[in-house]
Amino acid sequence: MTLVPLPAFADNYIWMLQIESGAIVVDPGDAKPVLNALAQSHVNLAAILVTHHHADHVGGVDELRQATGAAVFGPAGEVIPEPCTPLSEGDVAEVLGLPFSVIDVPGHTAGHIAYFLPAKASPDGVPLLFCGDTLFSGGCGRLFEGSPRQMLHSLDALAALPADTRVCCAHEYTLSNLRFARAVEPSNDALAQYMTSCEARRAAGEPTLPSRIDTERSINPFLRSREASVRRAVSTHAGLAAKADDADVFAALRQWKNDFR
Repeated sequence: MTLVPLPAFADNYIWMLQIESGAIVVDPGDAKPVLNALAQSHVNLAAILVTHHHADHVGGVDELRQATGAAVFGPAGEVIPEPCTPLSEGDVAEVLGLPFSVIDVPGHTAGHIAYFLPAKASPDGVPLLFCGDTLFSGGCGRLFEGSPRQMLHSLDALAALPADTRVCCAHEYTLSNLRFARAVEPSNDALAQYMTSCEARRAAGEPTLPSRIDTERSINPFLRSREASVRRAVSTHAGLAAKADDADVFAALRQWKNDFR
């Protein structure tokens, strides 16, 4: 199995998973990088997995389907280029013999889904998550259509996945996310070490992704919004009451990130 993030636009990644002579791509906002990679690897595109409806995730779907005949899977609650097999929580997308479980993760968009491949079904024995724009390394997606409570619930579901799960996010936002995370938790040693590692990767022209669930649990303020250190920082910044609801703390944290420069 080969897992490759194909750069697209300014900071998108289109994930390509190759299994022998077949391939799966996730969120192809642009067809060109995918077609180039398929030609170089001499593989056939079997399927396209879509997490949500934004143009930078679906813009290349029609061209790729026409060029390859690939099947398309996407969220049942959103408008995805047809024909598309609609999926929601509890469904399984069976592609190239791999059973991807579907998790509803509303927040960034109303019908956003994620795809999870458990260790027992993964060719290399390591779990795999395609999370679109719900979870980023060190951050999470903006709330364009969902509520803070929805996004908190969605992130809780992803944080509960196995510790060694590879987290395949759709954008290279890591360094900017970590700068914010450091403002929230300046004394988090794991965060400081991770930032140094990610800075070195980017300086070498390498992606910071995939991350891991256990890494995100230790450094990502949006997975740590119930931690005392994060709650204190958010409460101080936003003037929240000490016993503020978890969703209110999360909402204030997200707004802090929105305004952060």
